[in-house]
Amino acid sequence: MSSRTTTTSLPPRSSTSAAGGGPGWKILALACAVQFMVILDASIVNVALPSVDRDLGFTSTGLAWVVNGYLLTFAGFMLLGGRTADLFGPRRMLTAGLTLFAASSLAGGLAGSPEVLVAARVLQGAGAALMAPTALVVVHTHFTEAAARARAFGAWSAAGGVGGMAGAVAGGAITTGLSWRWVFLINVPIGAALIAATLVLLGRPTTERRESLDLAGALTGTAGLAALIYGVMQSGDHGWTSAMTAGPLAAGVALLAVFAVVEARTTAQPLMPLRLFRLRGVAVGSVLLAVFGAIGIAMWYFTSLFLQDVLGYSALWAGLGQTPAAVTFMLVARWAAGLLPRLGARALILIGGAAFLAGFGWLSQAGVDSGYATHVLGPTLLIAIGIGLVFPTLMAASTADAPAEDAGIVGGVASTANQVGGSIGLAILATAAGAATAAETGRPAAAALAAGYDRVFLIAAGLALALAAIGLLLPKRPSSPAS
Repeated sequence: MSSRTTTTSLPPRSSTSAAGGGPGWKILALACAVQFMVILDASIVNVALPSVDRDLGFTSTGLAWVVNGYLLTFAGFMLLGGRTADLFGPRRMLTAGLTLFAASSLAGGLAGSPEVLVAARVLQGAGAALMAPTALVVVHTHFTEAAARARAFGAWSAAGGVGGMAGAVAGGAITTGLSWRWVFLINVPIGAALIAATLVLLGRPTTERRESLDLAGALTGTAGLAALIYGVMQSGDHGWTSAMTAGPLAAGVALLAVFAVVEARTTAQPLMPLRLFRLRGVAVGSVLLAVFGAIGIAMWYFTSLFLQDVLGYSALWAGLGQTPAAVTFMLVARWAAGLLPRLGARALILIGGAAFLAGFGWLSQAGVDSGYATHVLGPTLLIAIGIGLVFPTLMAASTADAPAEDAGIVGGVASTANQVGGSIGLAILATAAGAATAAETGRPAAAALAAGYDRVFLIAAGLALALAAIGLLLPKRPSSPAS
């Protein structure tokens, strides 16, 4: 992209007004609403898939791309989305992302063929990739004091929990009461309202500077991430050694290697300045967020499958069965905001890791004869406590030292690490579950599946130990945010 005029937004409001009921709460509400919308749309479609299939006639493998198309572009374009927020301003990029998201949702709701719906989901993911890191920029630049920023990240994280919980329950209710099309169409009025709020709340630019987007970095980085994630997605159907999996994985690694060389040699305005990884919070936080992504998949995705495949719950009841954990996560995330400035990131990650270890260890003992109250509710509440402590802590720690002009790309790096970790974790854990299930020859299907899911929960307990160990590399106390 050629050089063009870009902008910086109005100076951030003080943390006091932002955190204490002044105009800043409206900006925080906007960032939380964007996060809610992004996470909601990643989960709300799952329950509607059988109805979508009946109406549009997908192939057995094509239906998965209603989900994968969104996730692929969402994770693949977040680095680009983060950097464009830095260069062109959060007001402009959040408006663009919301517009693309709402328009593609309208196209998806009106889709008359599988091809149109998948294309709409791909565009939705691209819109979400602009929205998610830009919302982080808004939080980063409007909440500059450590305690206020911690509270803001707690609220932002809790909004994601609300979105995940609402998606699991609302998808079934909307599909049953209205139509699967309203799973998409509901985003149109919400998107319009958020666009209006963005234009009102985020100030107009006050200064201008000439910058150009790192086109070579954008192409190699985005293509590399997309190829890597696509290869991981293919592993479930074709295995890790298949050309359908190994080819995209190899291409992704090669493109990311080229991306690293391009970024190291770009001196003007690289898409991802490698100097940022000299900041301990960015470097260690990215690794931790990738591990945490896999842990989150083990909790929300595989617990839902356990409730349905082993205990025989419907999709709607499985969503309701996870609601206590989602509510716990939201409450603890807000509580963690007050603990972070006092205890520091390292302590909260260690406590959260212990909750993960205990919860997944307990959950791994569940089987076909287990009761919800005795073998699911308790461990998922423990895991939710860990998520509530760890997720906002990692987001705050990984962005705390970022200069204001790089807030978008650091948010993009953090979000990308989390999404890529979740995608790779899903593929690896699904493979482990499948192998353990296949080994249970001669047993009833539910019992064999229980063995597979128990294997996943044990692996998640091991990931909790890794999370705690890597967390020791973080500073004991949060440093003052860069301005």
